[in-house]
Amino acid sequence: MTTTHVLSLPFRKSTQLSLSRAIQQYISAKYDQHPDMFRHDLDTIDALRRDAINVREAHPSGIRKLQMYAAQLVWIGGKFPIDVGADFTWYPALGYHTEHPLVQNNLKYELMNVLYNLAALYSQLAVASNRNSTEGLKTAASWFSHSAGVLTHIKTQVLPELRMPSPPDDMDETTLESLIQLFLAEAQECYWQKAVMDGYKDASIAKLAARVSDLYNEAGEAAMRSEAISSAWIHHMSAKHHHFAAAAQFRAASDCLERKKYGEEIARLRDAVACVNEGLKETRGGYLSKAVVEDLQGLKRRLEEDLKRAEIDNDRVYLHIVPPKTELKRLDRANMAVARVPPQVAKPYEFLGDPSAEFGPALFTKLVPFAVHVAVSIYEERRDRLVNNSIISELESMTSQLHEILSSLNLPGSLQALEKPLGLPGTLVQHADEIRQADALYRLQQGLTDIDKLCSSDLAIFEEGRSLLLAEEEEDSRLRLKYGTERWNRPQSRQDPSPNGGTKLWRQAQDIEGYFGSSTASDQVVREKFNAVRDTLTILAGSDRSIMDFIPNSRRTDIPESLKPALGRLRSAYNDVQRLESRRRKRVESLRARSRADDIKPDILVEAARLERAYPTTAIATAHFEDFFEKRLDRLYESELEAVERDKQEQEKIVQEVKRANKEFEAQKRQVDRAGGGNREREEALQKLDAAYYKYKEIVSNVEVGRKFYNDLSQIVEQWRGLVRGWVSERRRDARSLEEEINMPPLSSLNMHQSSFSYQQQQHHQQPPPPPPQIPFPEPIQPHQPIVEQAHIQSWADNVPQQQPKPVAPGAWAPNMGIKFGSPVAQGQQHQQEQGQPGPVNATWDPSQGIRFG
Repeated sequence: MTTTHVLSLPFRKSTQLSLSRAIQQYISAKYDQHPDMFRHDLDTIDALRRDAINVREAHPSGIRKLQMYAAQLVWIGGKFPIDVGADFTWYPALGYHTEHPLVQNNLKYELMNVLYNLAALYSQLAVASNRNSTEGLKTAASWFSHSAGVLTHIKTQVLPELRMPSPPDDMDETTLESLIQLFLAEAQECYWQKAVMDGYKDASIAKLAARVSDLYNEAGEAAMRSEAISSAWIHHMSAKHHHFAAAAQFRAASDCLERKKYGEEIARLRDAVACVNEGLKETRGGYLSKAVVEDLQGLKRRLEEDLKRAEIDNDRVYLHIVPPKTELKRLDRANMAVARVPPQVAKPYEFLGDPSAEFGPALFTKLVPFAVHVAVSIYEERRDRLVNNSIISELESMTSQLHEILSSLNLPGSLQALEKPLGLPGTLVQHADEIRQADALYRLQQGLTDIDKLCSSDLAIFEEGRSLLLAEEEEDSRLRLKYGTERWNRPQSRQDPSPNGGTKLWRQAQDIEGYFGSSTASDQVVREKFNAVRDTLTILAGSDRSIMDFIPNSRRTDIPESLKPALGRLRSAYNDVQRLESRRRKRVESLRARSRADDIKPDILVEAARLERAYPTTAIATAHFEDFFEKRLDRLYESELEAVERDKQEQEKIVQEVKRANKEFEAQKRQVDRAGGGNREREEALQKLDAAYYKYKEIVSNVEVGRKFYNDLSQIVEQWRGLVRGWVSERRRDARSLEEEINMPPLSSLNMHQSSFSYQQQQHHQQPPPPPPQIPFPEPIQPHQPIVEQAHIQSWADNVPQQQPKPVAPGAWAPNMGIKFGSPVAQGQQHQQEQGQPGPVNATWDPSQGIRFG
């Protein structure tokens, strides 16, 4: 039984728990960071929880404690899963099971309980306020509104994300709705009381009272559907509903008296008396507090007095018609109570930040979620793919095309033969030095050997997996042929639709075969390239003397005057080619250096922190960084992609200029050659060495690509082989089970009444069954059959004198008689024949005869 005019929500109680221990274990298991980095945060979260669960009194200091802990719970909810590993224990505050706690490994459950206690604290502060003054009433109304606001936040924001089969009874949707309407009604009641104290007009007070009645009615209706709200509270809400309905009509009647509507005054007073009588009915059973009962009784006395006075005055003086209740205008409502969610609850992340923030710094801000680590890997993969495939590979492809064009034009051999008619050109000397320092021949041979080894290793793994698939398919086909498709009714090997079944594995096998086919063809092309330039590379890797022996000297050492202009223009165009290659080479080196130095971790941590602040209740996923990736890649590498297009256009112009200059040069050179000054052999030798050098660079790149391809393929085939092994083992277990089920004899063939002799005789005449087919499944271990041999066994009682058997009474069983089993009919007939009596007509056993043996 309550002892006040208004109700407040009691606290939910909890037990001590080390939340830091659960968080520490989760960090150790799931994050790439050591928990000791967060020792201060771990201690802080435990201290916050300890302060929050120890709020047990209606004091304003508890508000900050509960709000701070709730804010940190919301924050860490974006860094840890809802089931972080802490078992939170909370006792219900309402209902009939307040001594039975509910334990849940659920951060949202913990947050819900903390906010529930915050709402309870607000309601208790409202009840404890001095409601005898207008300021006290305003304060109480504000507390009640905040309590309703927190409960509304729980209902709309926390409860839908609770992820529990059923929430606690005192925190389910209907209970929360009832409590929200209850505290709004009590807040509205404070505004009504303040209006009375301030002397507002009766019409205004009637509107406020009517709204109070409505809110209490809504609270009571929701409470009827709740499993936790007690009968005392429901009676309280119902009594308050009728009380304020009567109070509203009373104030409306007073307004009618003032406006000289005497008939309506009487009608409203009569309705008010009826309402207060309904409220007094709730006093049965002693559920209502003394204060509420006294209020109802006092209101009833006042109403009856006013009604008596109004009826006498109207009957004697005014003679107004009293309208029926159905014709009375419905009272207007003036709503003042609104559920106000404190900003510390609605947007807690705005109160977390630097140490100067209201709730201090957010905890575990340096903890990088696992999704961020994955996002870093995704970005690095995209960056490398963009840099290597879209930029560097494109530039290298353009350079290769340029060299092919130059080689078709016999450049730079034709230039070098004229400009350096004797000895070795400087460019050729540089190329030869590079070949020697890199030990080119050994490097290429070793690279090709490594590729062969990697290919053989990957192929062996693949062949092992494929042989398992083929063996399983053969076993399944043989058993299907043996037992028939009706009994062997499982899917065929290539048609198993399970997630990692035969259909998927055989399709992957075909894909991997395609990989090997294309890679083998590519390897052969690279090997042919190497064989084509092996001899020339051997010359380049040799000494300068051997190179000079390979290159014949020109027959003339001076350049004809008629050829010099064309030679100069061709040299100028070729120098443009070399400058283009040099710029391109430097750009590639710079781009690779920038790519290696492109550390996204600091920036992605800033972005993750922004996402956590913007969406505190949402766990970070890699998809959240897509826009961030695109903007960063565009900012850092879009200019390089544009430079590739510019290079392509510039190369086309330079190639056209080289072709034009070379055409003019070749025309002039043919005239010189006809005059007897040709050096074609030297040109061809120089061109061959130059082409071999660039072919060497191309083969080195091909070898690196091949090595990376087979290393990546190794991971694919190993994973595929593991899936094959697991699937084949499972299929073989299923085959054994299915075969045992097929070979199991039907129950109808089991005859439990066969005698041992007939069974042995039947076994003697039966032919041994044919041996079962050999199936390459692991055979079950057969128990060893003992070998029975006849042996003389000396009794331990040989020296004991034998005892003579005692005489046995007739009809009693003796050991030397043996045991004879017979049907009850046979035994009964034998006994009767021994007694000289005829056998019974029926074969029913008589229990009084007992059981006789022999």
